[in-house]
Amino acid sequence: MAMTKLACVLLLALLGMSMVATQVMAKEAQFHLDSAYGPGSLKSYQCSGQCSRRCKQTQYKKPCLFFCNKCCAKCLCVPPGFYGNKQVCPCYNNWKTKRGGPKCP
Repeated sequence: MAMTKLACVLLLALLGMSMVATQVMAKEAQFHLDSAYGPGSLKSYQCSGQCSRRCKQTQYKKPCLFFCNKCCAKCLCVPPGFYGNKQVCPCYNNWKTKRGGPKCP
């Protein structure tokens, strides 16, 4: 009987430590995601590679690369993925053309 209680207590303690560890790792992962793509997350020499990644799947590669590099030079940020996700980089998202359309791809 005592052995069963001890096993239950150890199991609950292990479960509790596992839950705490999972929460800590989730917070660290969110921090790395935010810091990896947020405003000012890039150095100017990194823009070319990030824009190549961003514009990889478009059929309008030259204009995409031109404007992406221009936006990256100003914002030091390129959103993740090939399309969308601009909310991660507010400067990149809010820079508009004279007509009010998005300047950054």
